[in-house]
Amino acid sequence: MNNKVSIIGAGMTGATTAHWLAEKEVADIVLVDVVEGLAQGKALDLLEAMPIAGIDISIVGSNDYQATEGSDVVVITAGLPRKPGMSRDDLLFANAEIVKQVALNTIKYSPNAIYVVLTNPLDVMTYLTMKVTGQSPQKVIGQAGILDSARMRTFVAQELKVSVENINCYVLGGHGDDMVPLTHISNVAGIPLDEILPSDKLEKIVDRTRKGGGEIVNLLKMGSAFYAPGLSVTQMVCAILQNKHLIVPAAAYLDGEYGLKGIYFGTPVQLGRSGVEKIIEYKLTEVEKNMLKVSAAGVAENIAKLNLP
Repeated sequence: MNNKVSIIGAGMTGATTAHWLAEKEVADIVLVDVVEGLAQGKALDLLEAMPIAGIDISIVGSNDYQATEGSDVVVITAGLPRKPGMSRDDLLFANAEIVKQVALNTIKYSPNAIYVVLTNPLDVMTYLTMKVTGQSPQKVIGQAGILDSARMRTFVAQELKVSVENINCYVLGGHGDDMVPLTHISNVAGIPLDEILPSDKLEKIVDRTRKGGGEIVNLLKMGSAFYAPGLSVTQMVCAILQNKHLIVPAAAYLDGEYGLKGIYFGTPVQLGRSGVEKIIEYKLTEVEKNMLKVSAAGVAENIAKLNLP
């Protein structure tokens, strides 16, 4: 019996995630969207590409949540995208209602599913999904850190003109302008970034990383990023379904780690078939600790605005 992944939201991010995931041939895929014909059309188009790629999986589109029944993983991309001038937090209340309905309508058909959340504001929507579904925190994870770290790796590679394969970057904290890139742990072939790059150039990379999503929104004008977010989700889903025990940065529920409790927050996690197997704690500088506190306060403030039980 094949693994099954349901992607809720067939917009650019959801459809691109389905594309990347189909190429991995690790699961049958269901696309669900409220717009009549959107998920069905994109699913059929993608399915018809599979013979060319030599891939044997099922890809189905639907407007009915019943199609998601028995999912191993549910990916939530549904929600309003950012527009120029908007912050991720500006989407809070509108997307909270969308994510709540998605969570309620999927958990009844897939009570054992692991959830990967992509909708912004990411950390708060992941917390909301955990609360609404009643799933254990280990089975509800937010995708953010892989994306933020990939953006940072991109900018470092451009600056140093070295392969991205030689670059390891780690971004912690909330998925917003207060995220915390760890410059003393991030490295190029083992050499810490703060030793290989001048401080002014490193600060520009850190700033561009924090504003990476907004940069794309301002360029596109009518939407937000989808290629890199989609592949980031795919890496997480593959790590779960293939039980890889892969360590990646993601939004996980903290219960005392990094001195924080009761919020979802970006941190390195080990992913496997049960979801989050372990949270990795780095030794941080005092400056980084203070930056994390600022980021965490913003996430906690937005969670409080939803008045969840």
